[in-house]
Amino acid sequence: MELQQMRYMVAVAEERSFTRAAQRCFVVQSALSHQVKALETELGVRLFARSSRRVELTDAGERFLPSARAALEAAERAASEATAAAGTLRGTLAVGMIPTVTAIDVPVALHRFHDIHPEVRFTLEVLSSDDQEQAVIEGRLDVGILGLPADHIPRGVASRALLTEQLVAVLPAAHHEAGRTELCLQELAEEQFADFRSGSPGRAQSDQAFSAGGLHRQVVHEATTADLLLALVSQGLAVTLLPAGVVPEDPSLAVIPIADGPRRTQHLAWSDFNPRPTARAFVEMVAKG
Repeated sequence: MELQQMRYMVAVAEERSFTRAAQRCFVVQSALSHQVKALETELGVRLFARSSRRVELTDAGERFLPSARAALEAAERAASEATAAAGTLRGTLAVGMIPTVTAIDVPVALHRFHDIHPEVRFTLEVLSSDDQEQAVIEGRLDVGILGLPADHIPRGVASRALLTEQLVAVLPAAHHEAGRTELCLQELAEEQFADFRSGSPGRAQSDQAFSAGGLHRQVVHEATTADLLLALVSQGLAVTLLPAGVVPEDPSLAVIPIADGPRRTQHLAWSDFNPRPTARAFVEMVAKG
């Protein structure tokens, strides 16, 4: 059994496609398929159920996948530790982030990190805070940039608070309150809102603020990104609450502070068990500013 075979198997499992897995691994599909088949033959089980349209994990595949990921993680960690001991950091830095990061300019931070550690490769993924916490715990991410209500801290991971900020109201420019210099939650409670999906950390900070004030609001539209929420507002379909740093200057929008508005804190999160050298180096760089 070879690490490359496990790497191909994990890629197929995550992509649910041999074609996309081959593209991700930079190999021709026939070579990837051959190696996955060889792995199945060695194990004596089918890892995937294949059809012309779908690829699904079998029960054996579901059981094999976590251990394959762990083996690949261990191999990557071993290589990173060895090169770090020799004074050269190599390997991968897997970074997750919420779609509304304002505490860190991520491209600039990665450019600085690359200048210091040019042999390190990056993978970037936009995920919810909950999904990032789980991915860090499972070793699928090295670091995550989370956004949580100000009175929450990340769970099951090491973390460092980066920035606490107050959310602002974003209204259509033609809204009758667009000229105000400040609003309160009670004045907004009767509006129709656009917000992130129910249960997400991005939504929770606003829901909790209204609930704490004994107020009920109506969320009529949901979206997964701030850009989509702002598009709904610009069309006059709703109002929303967002961090000021993610709202662009736009004549179709009015941005108004909220006197008793919700606050969120952005955190840098990493494994509290055994972070890879690349993760430790990135956290150290961010801490130094």
